[in-house]
Amino acid sequence: MNDDRDSPVLDIAGDAPASDSESSRALDTPPGYRSGFIALVGRPNAGKSTLLNRLVGEKVAIVSNKPQTTRTQIRGVLSRPDGQAILVDTPGIHKPGYALNRRMMQVVTEALHSVDLILLLVDAESRPGAGDRFTLDMVAGAGKPVMLVLTKVDRVRRKTDLFKIIESRSAAHPFEEIVPVSSKTGVNIDRLADLIFARLPEGPKYFPDDEYTDQPMRLLAAELVREQILHATGEELPYVTAVIVERWEEAEALSKIYCLILVERSSQRGIIVGKGGLQLKDIGSRARAEIETILGRKVFLQLHVAVREHWRNDERALDEMGLEG
Repeated sequence: MNDDRDSPVLDIAGDAPASDSESSRALDTPPGYRSGFIALVGRPNAGKSTLLNRLVGEKVAIVSNKPQTTRTQIRGVLSRPDGQAILVDTPGIHKPGYALNRRMMQVVTEALHSVDLILLLVDAESRPGAGDRFTLDMVAGAGKPVMLVLTKVDRVRRKTDLFKIIESRSAAHPFEEIVPVSSKTGVNIDRLADLIFARLPEGPKYFPDDEYTDQPMRLLAAELVREQILHATGEELPYVTAVIVERWEEAEALSKIYCLILVERSSQRGIIVGKGGLQLKDIGSRARAEIETILGRKVFLQLHVAVREHWRNDERALDEMGLEG
């Protein structure tokens, strides 16, 4: 195993107070209150993370046009006076190869069997294939109510085309509802939320109204760094990068975050670092700005790139990343 510690280290300083979580206090639940868990599942690049962020109204999951961007279970909380929907984003369903991918598919399986409702997301422009059949069989096997959500409908030019898509997809399974949406324009997002709440059972309030995720901040910070790597490197490094927060130090007015970026080959490290370290500097600056927005305080971010061959099959490395095994 090659763990290259000679690569450039980048310090990025950049400003407001991290709020204390109130999730541990007892929460009063009004009479008739509805709550439940909803899994967002689908093929890679179906738009699950974008829809999650749109429904919650905050950035909970990182977004990229690269398949398999989401690697673990991410929960977003949508609260209303009469109820609370806990939306569970999951990795895109695909054939697992590496240990990483097997863990990702385990996350999907566990989510399908532990929620009250499943949203099956399908890109409205995509053509049905063997992968869709496999995904639908997996979803149907969970024995839970399923709503079909056709995403990216802003790209469908004619209503008649959309009607044909709905008709074709409806024949595949007795869906509770079929809802065409656009996370980009907001089309039918409110209607989808209403349909979700209408199907929630009576239950307790799990989170305070002002909390929108239970995702640990360390994990979210690492994911925000990885998001900027995906955006910066185009098609070159969609699968072989990972980010681990090695240290997190809190001062009175500053959070110091030290991240390790893993790649599998020296050539990949060169792509991330860029000429004179400029690419890494840009990645760090953009990630720091995102983290500061969420934390509400000044952040010092240090990025270090290391080569670790075969990390996708390294169970210890996957544990460090917080990926369920």
